[in-house]
Amino acid sequence: MDLRAELLKSIWYAFTALDVEKSGKVSKSQLKVLSHNLYTVLCIPHDPVALEEHFRDDDDGPVSSQGYMPYLNKYILDKVEEGAFVKENFDELCWTLTAKKNYKPDRNGNSIVSHQDAFKLWCLFNFLSEDKYPLVMVPDEVEYLLKKICTAMNVELNSCELDDYLSQEPQGQGGLTVWQFLDMVNSGRLLRGIEQEAISMAVEEVYQEGYLWKKGQLRRNWSERWFMLKPSVLSYYMSEERKEKKGSIALDKHCCVEVLPDRDGKRCMFCVKTSSRTYEMSASDTRQRQEWTLGPCPRARSVSPPQHPYGPTNILLPSPAIQTAIRLQAEGKKSLHKDLKQKRREQREQREQRKAAKEEETQRLKQLQEEKERKLQELELLKEAQRQAEILLQEEEQRRRQQHEEMQRTLEIQLREAEQARASMQAEMVLKEAEAERQRKRITELEEMQERLQEALQQEVKARHDEESVRYAQARLLAEEEEKLKQLMKLKEEQEEYIIKTQLEKQVLKQEMENKNKCLEEAQKQLEEVRVNRQRVDQDVMAAQRKLRQASTNVKHWNVQMNRLMHPIEPGDKRTNVSGGGFAGYHPLLCRRDSSLKLKQKVEEKGSDPVRDGSKENVSNGGNRGPPPPLDADPMATEPSN
Repeated sequence: MDLRAELLKSIWYAFTALDVEKSGKVSKSQLKVLSHNLYTVLCIPHDPVALEEHFRDDDDGPVSSQGYMPYLNKYILDKVEEGAFVKENFDELCWTLTAKKNYKPDRNGNSIVSHQDAFKLWCLFNFLSEDKYPLVMVPDEVEYLLKKICTAMNVELNSCELDDYLSQEPQGQGGLTVWQFLDMVNSGRLLRGIEQEAISMAVEEVYQEGYLWKKGQLRRNWSERWFMLKPSVLSYYMSEERKEKKGSIALDKHCCVEVLPDRDGKRCMFCVKTSSRTYEMSASDTRQRQEWTLGPCPRARSVSPPQHPYGPTNILLPSPAIQTAIRLQAEGKKSLHKDLKQKRREQREQREQRKAAKEEETQRLKQLQEEKERKLQELELLKEAQRQAEILLQEEEQRRRQQHEEMQRTLEIQLREAEQARASMQAEMVLKEAEAERQRKRITELEEMQERLQEALQQEVKARHDEESVRYAQARLLAEEEEKLKQLMKLKEEQEEYIIKTQLEKQVLKQEMENKNKCLEEAQKQLEEVRVNRQRVDQDVMAAQRKLRQASTNVKHWNVQMNRLMHPIEPGDKRTNVSGGGFAGYHPLLCRRDSSLKLKQKVEEKGSDPVRDGSKENVSNGGNRGPPPPLDADPMATEPSN
């Protein structure tokens, strides 16, 4: 069935829905609106001039389907390009027109098929229906579709009730219409006790639609997308409403599907590799992954067909998996379902031919009845030969029975041997489980010891942080002390400058000198306070060092305990001295840390002594009020070097 035939089926429903009087004719205004909508959904450039010219005549009456077909073929169907439009939108337009008139679900809300699922079943009906108008589906295709839906729900179709329903329902043109089919499904006779959500999921599985997790290409994060598989493309949307399309994967002969191991917290992973990119996806379980990649397993998807009176039939329910779609693209086929539908149609034609041949055979049997009477003697001879054959068959059956008894005795002996081997394996398993339990206890002890060591290390890190904070405070105090010394030296220089300039005005500026001396004394007091604070900080540093040494002792103690657990004492082994044990990396690090601290303290003490001596000398000079230095002397000569 080509694209034109598929489109004509949906358009036929839209045309008949507009035929309110069921006369086979539709008004021209309605056909204009229908044509405009078909232009839109089929993505064809609208030609209003052609539409007006086609319907321009003096007759204002309605137009039949035969009168509308030339315009439909010339201006719409001949311009349709496969893949240039979204077929779901086209089907939804035709379904909307015909469902308002013909689809009548239960008004009390007791329908087991939702409106969206009814639309999907309508699309499946159009695909499986015969290429004759009015469109009907033969009973074999009805049974095929219902079995496919029931298999998706893991239930078995009651064929007896289906046959009873088909026998009671009046069938026109040798099958059911789509509205009779939907009424049958909504009646609940064949799907009794099944909820609406289960039927919806089954219809989605038949459509090969559903949610999958997809890994992004740029951000590499996982997002849940609604996937829909078609013969040549795998599309994915934001949600099942399919309003926002996120992308599509073109399937060709260069694509392949591979199953991936579980990782990144995702399981049941697989990927679709194209010539330009690899798409990673994750299913909810193994069954869903198999349905998407390779199609369902034969045990889950095959349905035992009923025995047909004219011969056996083999009805398989294939799923359009990704690998199957890729294989069909490589073989140049459009759809597997179309090929299978054609095969089922050929099987039905063959059954009808066999039925006609059987009727002819019946006529021939009547004609040969006389010959049968003439051959009674030959039949008696055949009966005698049959009796001899039965005797031979009984002897053969007796020999077969003896062989069966011998084989049964052999199997019993093998079964006893297998039970003995099983008992020995169980004893070994008990021993292995005991050994595993001991190993688990040992691992638990090691984990507890590791936690204790981590706590000791955290205490050591905390002590080091305290030491760093104390050193930072000490450096800050040293900077303040240096700033005070600079201020003191500046005051001294100002004092000497004032003494040189004001020798003649010494009596006038004597009071100012006293004020400067007071300021100098206050600065000296502040310097003394800074020194006291520095001594206090030194004491804090010593306390932090004691804490650090205590933490190092704790680490060494836990290292000793860890070494004892890692090397248990066995019978005959000598006890080794583990007092010097521990982590080899910690002891040298602590020694280097202590040596660096001592060296830094010595440097600070050496640097602070000249500052103290200079400050004392300055104070003594200020208190004695000796003669000022000469004018050509360097005022910075007395400043201590830092």
